[in-house]
Amino acid sequence: MSLAGLFPISKWNFKSQSILHNLPADECAELYHHMQEQRYGKGEVIFREGAVAAGIFFIKKGRVKKYQVDKEGREQIIYVANTGELIGYHAVLADERYPDSAAALEESVIAFIPRADFEKVMTQSSVLPRRLLKALSHEYTVLANSISIFAQRSVKERLAITLIVLREKFKEEAVVGEDIMITVSRSDLANMVGTGKENIVRFLTAFKAAGILTSDNGMICIKDVKELVRISGCGIGTHV
Repeated sequence: MSLAGLFPISKWNFKSQSILHNLPADECAELYHHMQEQRYGKGEVIFREGAVAAGIFFIKKGRVKKYQVDKEGREQIIYVANTGELIGYHAVLADERYPDSAAALEESVIAFIPRADFEKVMTQSSVLPRRLLKALSHEYTVLANSISIFAQRSVKERLAITLIVLREKFKEEAVVGEDIMITVSRSDLANMVGTGKENIVRFLTAFKAAGILTSDNGMICIKDVKELVRISGCGIGTHV
């Protein structure tokens, strides 16, 4: 089921797939010239918060979580990036260290583009800077909404929003006509919602009993997205 007319997904989900899409051939060649491809296992760290931003990362296959760690060692997952997206470019653009960490949510293939190559194309391209500005502007809106829900929404509502966003993430690679399976650990889901794992298990059990979703072997399938939208309190026509 499409979320069109039901839920303003663009307010909660940003993506950077379009940044490198259909760039001029010479710019693509420059970016890919020194690209280094590497496979990452589930949970393997790609870069850490505070590390020198040596370049950007292009997700060729898989999904990646971006997160920060607090003083007690607890993760707060900020964003889940899909196949085709760029990560790490904020730090390069700001000439700063990576502001967060990134790790593979599943087995992934990630390509590293050295900073010098990225910056060279940036200075020469008439397309790339505009796309980056557009992406950054949208991400600001999404992050502002995310901060708002943590301050104003209950754990149940935040979980509903998170499940709706994850459904869209996993929908992109699902086979048309087949169920959309969300593969995410309960711990990662808790870190996205900003609560304890026990709360996530309790609400998932309640959602399952209500027929909103099914779960098996760590996979979640949303069966009633309309009800999730209602629980979220963020449906179109609802005050967000």
